Amino acid sequence: MASVITNATSTLQSLVDKVEERFENQCCIGVGPGYASPKEAMRGPREALLYVTAVYTGTGRGKPDYLATVDVDPTSPTYSKVVHRLPVPHLDDELHHSGWNACSSCHGDASAQRRYLILPSLVSGRIYAIDTAKDPRAPVIYKVVEPETILSKTGLAYPHTAHCLASGDILISCLGGKDGNAGGTGFLLLDSDLNVKGRWEKPGDSPKFGYDFWYQPQHKTMISSSWGAPAAFTKGFNPQHVVEGLYGKHLFVYSWPDGTLKQTIDLGNEGLIPLEVRFLHDPSKDTGYVGCALSGNMVRFFKTTDGSWDHEVVISVPSLKVQNWVLPEMPGLITDLLISLDDRYLYFVNWLHGDIRQYNIEDPKKPVLVGQVWVGGLIRKGSKVTVEKENGQQWQSDIPDVQGKRLRGGPQMIQLSLDGKRLYVTNSLFSAWDRQFYPELIENGSHMLQIDCDTEKGGLAVNAKFFVDFETEPDGPALAHEMRYPGGDCTSDIWI
Repeated sequence: MASVITNATSTLQSLVDKVEERFENQCCIGVGPGYASPKEAMRGPREALLYVTAVYTGTGRGKPDYLATVDVDPTSPTYSKVVHRLPVPHLDDELHHSGWNACSSCHGDASAQRRYLILPSLVSGRIYAIDTAKDPRAPVIYKVVEPETILSKTGLAYPHTAHCLASGDILISCLGGKDGNAGGTGFLLLDSDLNVKGRWEKPGDSPKFGYDFWYQPQHKTMISSSWGAPAAFTKGFNPQHVVEGLYGKHLFVYSWPDGTLKQTIDLGNEGLIPLEVRFLHDPSKDTGYVGCALSGNMVRFFKTTDGSWDHEVVISVPSLKVQNWVLPEMPGLITDLLISLDDRYLYFVNWLHGDIRQYNIEDPKKPVLVGQVWVGGLIRKGSKVTVEKENGQQWQSDIPDVQGKRLRGGPQMIQLSLDGKRLYVTNSLFSAWDRQFYPELIENGSHMLQIDCDTEKGGLAVNAKFFVDFETEPDGPALAHEMRYPGGDCTSDIWI
């Protein structure tokens, strides 16, 4: 009897400890949106729909941007087609990235619901909340936060990345002030109904430049990256602006959740224009990666024994010596990256070179290239630009047609299925940069691809059965950018 009582007491204490842990992690008890863990998410249902931001801003077509719903269910009669288009009510917004009002960080809160897709407009500063719950195939606009409201209460503009918080609030990085200078950079905090609460960071702790961010609550840390001053990048890319210090090369380390800037990491010339930031999904891990676009380096950041953060270059994509281009060397331009939910594979794109890469990161310090596929770029066969190898020979990449269509532009945004077996790819970066580097995208629009991923041994292959062509849209060719699943994905959801 004594042993039974002892075992029962031990079991009860274990339950109490788990309850206390959930409260310490700012999560109420219950079953809310998303999944309890990344591994549970990998066992989630196969994706059936994708929401894609589609842009007319900067194309000269005089049409509003829209949210496209794409059918990605291979058993559906409308597979690989746009099945709905939700235009926003204003022109010249430049829809860009997107996030959710609630995600797996709120999984323990039964009152939370993943309902609203948050669409910041990078150029206009407007923020849309899209109701996806009434009809997931045909979402509607729920609310609009006007730029004047945001500016008057916070001084922030050029909103970019949106992440939900366990508290129910929504955090959005902003890349500058009204005039487009980086001095207005900071983080916008909205409540659960998208009312402006103010700035998240402490006064005086705004980053020099803004872009992406990711938080890892168990380490009480948020890390943000730095694109550049909107006054510079909205006009296209000018290398002189890098020399003039109008582009970033730093990571900013904040204490979480209080918003105190505790460290600035100078990445130097190895880390010019650090863009997408990803921690490993396991919330206990203290390491992550940032892709440094101009330098062509994948940088790993990590916590040191003294509690500070450090970095190292773990992957380098050398610039290629080229002929018939504006510069004698062409960087790969790493513009997007993601990590599979099991923290086993890292994927990233080289927008200018035109390839997608898959690395095994079971040893985060030593990524191993296990898959690569070429799906566009400036150095493709038939282009006037050629690569000059060390032996003096000329080389160009061999790009396949898909469903009889020539692939345009280069791979830009990527999204991975929960099980890690399908990688979706779009090719528009930002309308001003599209016009500069890939004018064919302005003329003929984007497309979306699906890449089959070997999750056992590694390997990438284009799926010839899937091709979404934004050239044939009703209002003319459109630029496709960020992609989201209605149930969350590996770049929207954070575990606590």
